Amino acid sequence: MRPDVETLRARFAEHFPGATIEVGDDSHLHAGHAGAAGGAGHFSVRLVSGRFEGLRTVARHRLVYDAVHDWMPQRIHALVIDARTPAEAS
Repeated sequence: MRPDVETLRARFAEHFPGATIEVGDDSHLHAGHAGAAGGAGHFSVRLVSGRFEGLRTVARHRLVYDAVHDWMPQRIHALVIDARTPAEAS
């Protein structure tokens, strides 16, 4: 069963202390999709964190995926990531 938005947000808060975190559940947009059939969710996340300073996009995404690796693919099927530094977000 997929996590709810607040549970997912809390997980990211553990891994990115002090970050600005926005999580959206996009699962309703994927109804009927093979990955959604088993109950796994489709989410979007926007993280603004100093941890991303000096990192390229792939490295940033790896950090985000590391935070939820144990939930993929059973609870989370897809994750759209927007990972920015504070300077990039302003």
